[in-house]
Amino acid sequence: MSSLSNATSSGSPFASIEAVDLVAAVEAQLTQAIIEGRLPPGSRIVEADIARRMNVSRAPVREAARRLERQGVLVAKPRHGFAVRTVTVREIDDLFQVRLNMELMAASLACKQASDAGLDQLIAMVDDMVRDAESLPQIERVARDLAFHTAICELSGNAYLHRVFSQMLTEIRMVVAVIDSVYHDPRAVAETHRPIALALRTRDADAATAALRFHIEDGWKHVRNVFMTKHGATQAPTMESAL
Repeated sequence: MSSLSNATSSGSPFASIEAVDLVAAVEAQLTQAIIEGRLPPGSRIVEADIARRMNVSRAPVREAARRLERQGVLVAKPRHGFAVRTVTVREIDDLFQVRLNMELMAASLACKQASDAGLDQLIAMVDDMVRDAESLPQIERVARDLAFHTAICELSGNAYLHRVFSQMLTEIRMVVAVIDSVYHDPRAVAETHRPIALALRTRDADAATAALRFHIEDGWKHVRNVFMTKHGATQAPTMESAL
């Protein structure tokens, strides 16, 4: 079991690590720094500096970076090590297109295969999100949001779908970190999950997939528009052409 020291250097985004699984602990801290925007897109991963701040050798930092490269979060630059991947509007479209189709499949399967207790839990998750929406920091709201969607994939009963979706989560959270103004009204955003949960609970596959499609496509459009306003996109494809 890893343990992270609470002591951090002044101004440092990382804590000193004392852990059995150093690579996993380093990976967790790097991931957290990326999704919180403390390591923004394009930032270099300076292995020696990170190793010093975490009080580990460079080897676990390098291996953690390789893991994050395989997840699509970091990119390797010849003779320059690793850097946080920059995001383009095309990549946002690709990510959301795959996410949408995976979750639609998951919802349809969940209506057939999920237990009543599992579907009840989805409604409880929405209740918790709505109750705490205005008191939680953005990163925790995003974590609960994605936990809800991950739960649908798990309830599908398709272990492969659940595993692949889980591997996409860091990229999804990374996009939200770049677009830090996605959540204007946290309580309203939390409530948009309720129609999905209620339709799943009644095992109405048509209603569940319709509610899920509306929810994801609305978020997709919002993220896309905010991204293009902030960063622009030359000859960006329309969202409709990505579908």
